[in-house]
Amino acid sequence: MPNFTSPAIVLRRVDFGDYDLILTFFTLKKGKISAIAKSAKKSTRRFGGILELFSVLEIVCSSRTDRDLMILQEADLKNSFSGIRVNLNKTAYASYFAEMVNEWTESGAKQEDLYLLLCHVLEQIDAGRIPEEISGILFLIRFASIAGIRPNLLRCGICLRETDKIEEERVTFDFSRSGIICQKCSGKSVSRLSLSKGTIKQLLWVESGGLKKAGKIKFTPQAIKEGLDLLETFTAYHLGKEMQSLKFLKQIRKKDGPSQYL
Repeated sequence: MPNFTSPAIVLRRVDFGDYDLILTFFTLKKGKISAIAKSAKKSTRRFGGILELFSVLEIVCSSRTDRDLMILQEADLKNSFSGIRVNLNKTAYASYFAEMVNEWTESGAKQEDLYLLLCHVLEQIDAGRIPEEISGILFLIRFASIAGIRPNLLRCGICLRETDKIEEERVTFDFSRSGIICQKCSGKSVSRLSLSKGTIKQLLWVESGGLKKAGKIKFTPQAIKEGLDLLETFTAYHLGKEMQSLKFLKQIRKKDGPSQYL
């Protein structure tokens, strides 16, 4: 097969033998792929230490057949996101995003919108343009839409009353129904979480607006907490498990106490 060239984000790296690395890339052109970087640990001249997690590279890979593991021939660093790796909180969020993409996507399935979303949130938290908590909300609500598991925040899932016409200030999110339930119907809900209508409004803005504008929306402390609780639980519910990186992120939150943004 001819060489395959594409921008790519490093999602995962695993030692293979004494000198090689097995890398999982999320590429712009072909989605998730795996490739072996031969002698990557032995020779610093070949890849120059650029095969780090979250880095954006221009990669060149080859393989003899579609079933063979690709071989990484060349890699050119485009963005190292070095600001992420020197900050534990940023690393935890970036790891969570990368694990979500790695677990959810199928190999070889092009996901351009998801690639651009991941690049955007990594750029934002690396540069410190938006708080990591906001990047988490932005990534998760957009990820849900791209993955086809969008939560219903527009109307009660039982009586179908629109959210802005529900009289009560708070509603219930029913995970088994993947949507909100008004208080009059909430007695029929089992797996649930309480949300304010203000939080729902802000989540809908983040979901529908442009990426750059979405990150600039001013969240209330309550909306940040409720938004993260909802989206982290919602994605774990649909994946059927909680990401290891999310467990680590929660440990950091518990250890550090309330965030400066909350």
